[in-house]
Amino acid sequence: MDFPVDELAKSDFPRALFEIPQPPKRLNYRGVLPDPKMKLLSVVGSRKYTNYGKQVVDHLISGLRGHNIGIVSGLALGIDSLAHQTAIDNGLYTLAIPGGGLSDGVIYPRAHLRLAHKILEEGGGLLSEYDPDFKAITWSFPERNRLVAGISQATLIIEAGEKSGSLITARLAVDYNRELLVVPGSIFSDNSKGTHQFMKLGARPVTEAADILDTLGIEIKDDRAPSFTPLLSLEEQTIINLLSEPQERDLLIRRSELPTESVAIILMRMEMNGLIKEDGGMYRKLG
Repeated sequence: MDFPVDELAKSDFPRALFEIPQPPKRLNYRGVLPDPKMKLLSVVGSRKYTNYGKQVVDHLISGLRGHNIGIVSGLALGIDSLAHQTAIDNGLYTLAIPGGGLSDGVIYPRAHLRLAHKILEEGGGLLSEYDPDFKAITWSFPERNRLVAGISQATLIIEAGEKSGSLITARLAVDYNRELLVVPGSIFSDNSKGTHQFMKLGARPVTEAADILDTLGIEIKDDRAPSFTPLLSLEEQTIINLLSEPQERDLLIRRSELPTESVAIILMRMEMNGLIKEDGGMYRKLG
């Protein structure tokens, strides 16, 4: 399906963008723009994310499933692309605001052209104030960040170093009187220094999706039918007890003190039953 670049009439600009100090003079778009009644959350973070960052994206965004909320990001490498993809995986609307034009020939980064197409195919949208064939340049990224922060009711920072470009978006969100949310990380990780800096200045820490929904004023709902919780075997309970925090497979096997062959089967069965999840060689418990 073809998704042409169209210019948005000024009367149709998202109202939130009229509230920022330097509103865009023009906007081009592809696909579907967010419904005015939808709450928008911008999700940004490090390009060089850790496995922890990936788990956080999955944990938080999957927890928003079924609510009238859209995920906004910049189509960049790292946390941005994970946010878009995870939104799609969970049936949420997502809007990408890249640092350049929207024509296929200039989508940046080039590695995310397929992701841009997937966003469009899944009912999302692309938005830019630049000419369709404008190639992203150094100054266009921080300029773009004001749209990411401005269009959203809240901005969530997931992993950001002291000099991360994500911190520009964070500062703009504060300047625009938007909610700023941050995910706590390890005090020993360079990827947490930027997020912890804003936490010290009063940003709201987020550890679960309910924190985001509360910030956006969205009532928490759970349409899932009550599920039967299976009785755990002694071995399964041992695994659950060890997963108070995510564990690598080999470490989990050693700590369980169970035969390696048995643990492999137990882990597979527990994952099939929705008790645990494996991601990048790390296991974590669900629920």
